[in-house]
Amino acid sequence: MDILTSKENGILTIAFNRLDKKNAITSEMYQIMADALKDADSDNAVRAILFVGKPQVFTAGNDLADFAKNPPSSEASPVSQFLWQISHANKPLVAAVAGAAVGVGTTMLMHCDLVYAAEDARFSMPFTQLGLCPEAASSLLLPQIAGYQRAAEKLLLGEPFSAEEAHAMGLVNKVLPADQLLAFAQAQAAKLVALPAASIRTTKRLMKGGQTAAIEAQMKQEIGHFGAMLKAPEAQEAFMAFFEKRQPDFSRFA
Repeated sequence: MDILTSKENGILTIAFNRLDKKNAITSEMYQIMADALKDADSDNAVRAILFVGKPQVFTAGNDLADFAKNPPSSEASPVSQFLWQISHANKPLVAAVAGAAVGVGTTMLMHCDLVYAAEDARFSMPFTQLGLCPEAASSLLLPQIAGYQRAAEKLLLGEPFSAEEAHAMGLVNKVLPADQLLAFAQAQAAKLVALPAASIRTTKRLMKGGQTAAIEAQMKQEIGHFGAMLKAPEAQEAFMAFFEKRQPDFSRFA
């Protein structure tokens, strides 16, 4: 299975398990995660949810070959279902990030409540490099988290940044040695499990406040632009260059 799920001691762990493809996410993987989050919301045995990757890589983001065949053209798509579930989750979400976290591997963290990163973690949101625009309401959330200038640098240029910088900008709670990451994240999730579940849910809901409607509206805007841009010449050039292992040439596009 490319996504592994397990429940133990009140924690639902959702693990990327496709190391041969750098944990790149397919539509099937999105659907599994969306279903797991939906089921967890009504499962009283689940009191916290933990996302993990592999020590070598969290996720390389979307599997571009699969993504080209199954674009997120509607709110019913597996990608959209996953983003809806992660942004509306009532239970606390914890993430342990090691290695690369590309695209949605970074934007999904903006919906997590606690994010821990290994010292070797590298984050990137290369949407403009692919002729696309941000998703997962990151165009709304990242400026709130990091401030406009830092968000603009990360979203406009799409260049990778370190775990230390992610921590400095507020995207990550704590940076740890790689060999301590998983145990620490599990221990933090266990702390949440030990606290009153209703108090945790209510506190999270209060902190999110009026954000939910704004996030929904921003996601709707993003997916509209994203779907149109996927069909545009710039994205076609970017995808072709990726598969041909060359640098894209955007100079002919106005």
